[in-house]
Amino acid sequence: MLEKMETDYLVVGTGAVGMAFVDTLLDESNANIIMVDNHHQPGGHWNDTYSFVRLHQPSHFYGVASTPLGSMRIDETGINKGYFELATGNEVQSYFEKVMRERFLPSGRVRYFPMCEWQSSEAGITRFTNSLSGKKYEVSVSQKLVDTTYFNTSVPSRHKRAYDVGDGVACVTPTQLPLAAEKFDSYCIVGAGKTAMDVGLWLLGSGAQPDAISWVSPRHSWLLNREVVQGHEKFFFESMNCITEQLAAIARAKDVDQLFEDLEACGFLLRIHRDRTPSMFHYAVISKGEIEQLRKISKLIENGRVSAIEQEQLLMQDGSRVPMPANSLYIDCTASAVNFIDSKLKPIFEPGLITPQATQVPNPCFSAAMAAFVEANYPNDEARNKACRPIPLPDNPTGWLTSQLGNMMNQGAFNRDPILKKWVASCRLDAFGRVSRGVKPYHLKKIAVLTRLRKNIKPAVVNLKQLIDKYNTAA
Repeated sequence: MLEKMETDYLVVGTGAVGMAFVDTLLDESNANIIMVDNHHQPGGHWNDTYSFVRLHQPSHFYGVASTPLGSMRIDETGINKGYFELATGNEVQSYFEKVMRERFLPSGRVRYFPMCEWQSSEAGITRFTNSLSGKKYEVSVSQKLVDTTYFNTSVPSRHKRAYDVGDGVACVTPTQLPLAAEKFDSYCIVGAGKTAMDVGLWLLGSGAQPDAISWVSPRHSWLLNREVVQGHEKFFFESMNCITEQLAAIARAKDVDQLFEDLEACGFLLRIHRDRTPSMFHYAVISKGEIEQLRKISKLIENGRVSAIEQEQLLMQDGSRVPMPANSLYIDCTASAVNFIDSKLKPIFEPGLITPQATQVPNPCFSAAMAAFVEANYPNDEARNKACRPIPLPDNPTGWLTSQLGNMMNQGAFNRDPILKKWVASCRLDAFGRVSRGVKPYHLKKIAVLTRLRKNIKPAVVNLKQLIDKYNTAA
């Protein structure tokens, strides 16, 4: 059975990026849109996450531009106390479902096809198939295909682990952890990213003793301090003083190691273990309270990655063996949100194709909304790509130099473009802008901070370029 249809845009994926793109396109055009996703409801990877997951960033600048997420509540208890609320995974799923049912579909311009696998697209024809019925669809796309799957987001529940697990060894994903945990005496977290940190916090918060937890951590990570990325004028001085010091540190930096120590000193960055030099940077956000909890886990396994888990031992890729307690539960946290190492940039706008990428790191929703705005308001792909330049996602501190320069160059370009500047100023997803947007001429202390900040921008840009050239030459 084959059904043929026509549309202006076909969007592959109803995760945060696809939803943010369509939301803005609805406001900026009269286009008809088809959305296709292999999940049963909107939300993308949020449908596959573990039950205790939360946003790492404040809820109020996540999601789609038209519809706020959360209630702008400041948490009064817990390890996020004093900061804006962090939506739970269930809250995010419900939010995207609401946006689809109460905004997109009632518009009469969006058709939504869940449980469908996108198969191919060529010459303006896109094909997908319903995974339950087998029904096939062929869509003539008059404008563009929007591919939100480019970075191939990975989550633990759908991730294929890269190591072997022996017979009788209990190895679960974070999704399975709450039901499995009580049957075991000790726990081993395999992986070093933010998911691993979430698991560590869950174990400690659920009553596990720190000495019952081992942590395979082949790399350590620099982390963003949640206090200075609240994205709201209530945290003006915390954010803007930190950005000012950050720019000053960049301007005087001679090498990346010293720079990152200076960024830690000014409160921009955190690390779990002060005596380790992190080699990973993925823009993960964490609070000082979470850091203090994670420092309680002292059994660190740092001699590389795991090649196999056998009864009462880990086999490492370097050939070493690490004895492990009997009756241990292993939690696989090795999935990566995106492939940071192999991810390649490409033009966002091409004939018949839009590939949303980061234009403000690490803000995928804002970036996707901007792509939709630019698509609808600029005359051709050349002009669109000039206005909307992708930024590479860093894997390490050296990579951060390039992404930070991209952020700064793009911010400058937005400010010089009156069309884009006006839209950015009105977009609730622009976390940086909303911190300073309400400053009045009589806010003398705030103006003084902004004046200092602006003086540091040019020297920081100049030195960033020099540092990037230095490390590119060395490579």
